[in-house]
Amino acid sequence: MARLKRLLIAGLIFMPISGFAERGAFDVDRWYGMMDSVRTRAASENISDDMINATLRSPAFIPSIVRSDKNQSEFKLTLDAYLNRAVNQNRISTGRKMCNKYPTMLSNVEKKYGVPPHVILAFWGMESNFGAVKSRHKLTDAFLTLMYDGRRETFFGNQLISLMKTADKNNLDINNIYGSWAGAMGHFQFIPTTLAQYGVDGNGDNKVDIINNIGDAMHSAGNYLNKLGWDSGQRIVRRVILPADFDISLLDGKTKFTLPQWSAIGVTNPDGTPIPQVDMTAGLVADIAEIERIRTDAINNSAGPDTDIAPMPVITAYLTYPNFYRIKKWNNSNWYAIAIANLADELH
Repeated sequence: MARLKRLLIAGLIFMPISGFAERGAFDVDRWYGMMDSVRTRAASENISDDMINATLRSPAFIPSIVRSDKNQSEFKLTLDAYLNRAVNQNRISTGRKMCNKYPTMLSNVEKKYGVPPHVILAFWGMESNFGAVKSRHKLTDAFLTLMYDGRRETFFGNQLISLMKTADKNNLDINNIYGSWAGAMGHFQFIPTTLAQYGVDGNGDNKVDIINNIGDAMHSAGNYLNKLGWDSGQRIVRRVILPADFDISLLDGKTKFTLPQWSAIGVTNPDGTPIPQVDMTAGLVADIAEIERIRTDAINNSAGPDTDIAPMPVITAYLTYPNFYRIKKWNNSNWYAIAIANLADELH
């Protein structure tokens, strides 16, 4: 055991651990105990000895990953700023090129899973900028580091075991699988448990490789969206405008009315025409913080108590249909779902 500890220390010696001084020295006993637990669990779940040995051959602790986990920015862009960044002309242009480059593959995904090309392309563009964003963290190191840190040890332990099973099943070199610091990988940034549940072989080689094989990646994304219930006959959102005095408590995306009911309380198309009067239920989402800022500015800019408050502009919002909420099961962000909808519209 002492020799194994020395080997582990040797594997860690090049990794700076000064960032953990406030919590004391790096706990080699904990690190080794964790490796032992991974080995025991992996063996109990029928992962091959070769895969277990490959995973634990030269583990590295990466302090920067822990810092990333602990210092996730609380800064939030306005909706307009987020959309300007996410749905930019370069991404739209690249998406159109990819549509022309992979027409057969995209058509096959649509036929099999019912998810149209422009939707697949929108997710691909948002998740990895069509494969241009290259991940730099070896996933085994990322998961082991986050397990050691302990904040979500069970979650990341499950991710590591799932990754080992996938690599074992598909004869992949686990030490050559890279992803984000949090464990997302490939063209559509699946975490291992999502890959295990929804990953499919898209090119018939009896492997699932969503990192190096675009066909596998696209088919897996299509399968995931299909299992989430994607309805190709429905749009995702509809951009609308609201009266300036609209009750913003209704803009949470959770309050749902029929389209005629929304129309009755002032929701219109951007050009002022009525929204469709079909009996369909939708939510309503807007940048509430920005609306409140505009309203506050209007009050503060008034000259005094006897001066009328400057007129406030109409409110831009989005009616959110069932596909919007399916996107949120992929990524639970209103801004992300609206960006997917806008990018998909541009690529349609």
